[in-house]
Amino acid sequence: MFRKIRILILLLALATVGLGAWRANSRLTAWEHTIHVAIYPIAADDSPATARFIRELDNESFADIGQWLQDETRRHGRSVLQPVGIRLGPVINEQPPLPPSQASALDAIFWSLKLRWWASQHDRIDGPKPNVRLFVLFHDPERNGAVPHSTGLSKGQLGLIHAYASRLQRRPNSVVIAHELLHTFGATDKYDLATRQPLYPQGYAEPQREPRLPQAMAEIMGGRIPLDDHQAEMPDSLADTLIGHETAREIGLLH
Repeated sequence: MFRKIRILILLLALATVGLGAWRANSRLTAWEHTIHVAIYPIAADDSPATARFIRELDNESFADIGQWLQDETRRHGRSVLQPVGIRLGPVINEQPPLPPSQASALDAIFWSLKLRWWASQHDRIDGPKPNVRLFVLFHDPERNGAVPHSTGLSKGQLGLIHAYASRLQRRPNSVVIAHELLHTFGATDKYDLATRQPLYPQGYAEPQREPRLPQAMAEIMGGRIPLDDHQAEMPDSLADTLIGHETAREIGLLH
């Protein structure tokens, strides 16, 4: 009986959240006004290098993401003056709830609701209320050779992103942030989850290229530049990526 009540409460909460998410997503994909994006930095470790890196961040640290998105919207025929306005929020000292490993569908739903609640309690930034909130956990690369998988949620318009606290990784970090940002707009992954190899044709920047491989660029939601049928490499920067046709359709740039 308790389980049935618990599920009913969850369904009611999801219905309410779902309606709000639909309205929010409609605003995001209309491409009529500037979408305000807040980036909240979080130290994922106690490294002094991470703390120093975060202190040196400012709005210009993420300017390449806004410029790239403006260039891509124009390439797809949209003329929004500033599609995305990115602002740096205050440093958050509390760790967010991380997704459970090998979770059931119900566990994943509860985690999503918990994350949205946590985000609402840490959404403090000067200026316009953000449409999208990205919480970026920075890791010292000297301590972490690899970082956990990042997540972008279209329901709630928020992202939980893992990046490196290194100037040398600033441009690759921007690729990851842009990828997760587009998830909040409704874009889907376009790579094989097991191999991380981009899917053809939707995960290729230039699916009509002859010869098809190697590709010269990465489709942003494909995530990597395909070199052959079994190998792909991360792009060095957003200059090596583009928004493909299917992704453009998903986020409302094409109809």
